[in-house]
Amino acid sequence: MNRNALITGGGSGIGKAIAERLVADGFNAILVGRTLARLKGAVVELEQQRLNSSQKVVALACDVTEPKEVEELISRIKADFGEISVLVNCAGRSGGGVTKSLTDELWLDVINTNLNSVFFVTRAALKSGTLKSGGSIINVASTGGKQGVSHGAPYSASKHGVVGFTKALGLELAWDKADITVNAVCPGFVETEMAAKVRGNYAKLWDVSPEAAKRRIEARVPIGRYIEPEEVAAMVSYLASDKARGVTAQAMNVCGGLGNY
Repeated sequence: MNRNALITGGGSGIGKAIAERLVADGFNAILVGRTLARLKGAVVELEQQRLNSSQKVVALACDVTEPKEVEELISRIKADFGEISVLVNCAGRSGGGVTKSLTDELWLDVINTNLNSVFFVTRAALKSGTLKSGGSIINVASTGGKQGVSHGAPYSASKHGVVGFTKALGLELAWDKADITVNAVCPGFVETEMAAKVRGNYAKLWDVSPEAAKRRIEARVPIGRYIEPEEVAAMVSYLASDKARGVTAQAMNVCGGLGNY
């Protein structure tokens, strides 16, 4: 059976780990991001992990904060690959600082990248009929989408929006009998390039070394460590599986006990 998974932000970090897991689960993987060169590097790696030669791994460039580009992307995917079984909205960025000093540009870019893109891609997939009945929408949010993050107002606000959008749409499609589940995965602190950047920012705010900032952050996590991207991908794999057809409009934590809500 031809099963296609579209992963935005699939070229690195959590998105790439999710793509790897879905390829291992037998999906064709369509990786989307702004930078085609980076995506192609991920494609080369993923092609080596395919279960068979007929399994497809492709990269498509798109700025998912631009509605017109998103509509063109979804039209191309429908024409070239057919229906999508799983949509993973994982494109995102960090962003924060002292709130009174935040620029308009930073605030708007974080909201556009983390929240508006989820709406644009999801709307296009639903409106065009590209997301098949029996499919799944999985939005990568954050535990910061359930509680406030000090010095992270733009990021926390955007991820709260993702959680709210997920729950609202999940209920809407369930009542409409669309047979499409909608869930969010809420990672805590995950060891990625973005995490290293965030640690550096906190190190400056706290006037400590990045290593000290890492220790301080890990001390907040009950299991005492950062989550690995593969652990987040495992939750996505479950939500994309037939075993999770009864799960919708939920926001599932993968955070080592950082949040139990």
